[in-house]
Amino acid sequence: MRKRIVAAAFGAALTACVGVPAQAREVVSYEAAVQPGTIVVKTGERRLYLVLGDGRAIRYRVAVGRPDKQWFGWSVVDGKYVNPAWSPPEVVRRDKPWLPDVIPGGSPRNPMGVRALTLAGGEYAIHGTNAPDSIGRFASYGCIRMHNHDIVDLFERVPVGTPVVVVR
Repeated sequence: MRKRIVAAAFGAALTACVGVPAQAREVVSYEAAVQPGTIVVKTGERRLYLVLGDGRAIRYRVAVGRPDKQWFGWSVVDGKYVNPAWSPPEVVRRDKPWLPDVIPGGSPRNPMGVRALTLAGGEYAIHGTNAPDSIGRFASYGCIRMHNHDIVDLFERVPVGTPVVVVR
């Protein structure tokens, strides 16, 4: 019994030290009309689901586009990047002309975080963040932001070609 208490205390202390929020991701019941392996983003919930099949999915908290910046529809993961550099898209550059042309990967100023899954057909991605307080909010220009530890988890689970659907 004492070993369990010590282990639980150690686990709680480790979580507090690394700043990983409790239940940032979890396996949940999920019935979907999509194939297992599909990523479903529900912007109204600010949640991303990786459909596992058998009525289950992994649910992650995310930040989504501001109401005037959201997009909806189907895409596929067309690239996977570790510590991606970031070049502000034109829509961001119009609002923030002072931004540099490129922010290198690994920079604390880089809004892409530690991993990125780029999506076909636009300038959008599912990526980590340097602004973890934005998770759970309508915060981006259309990209889907995740806690860095969650994008690492998702990155390891999905290949290029993974279908992605974004719904309200």
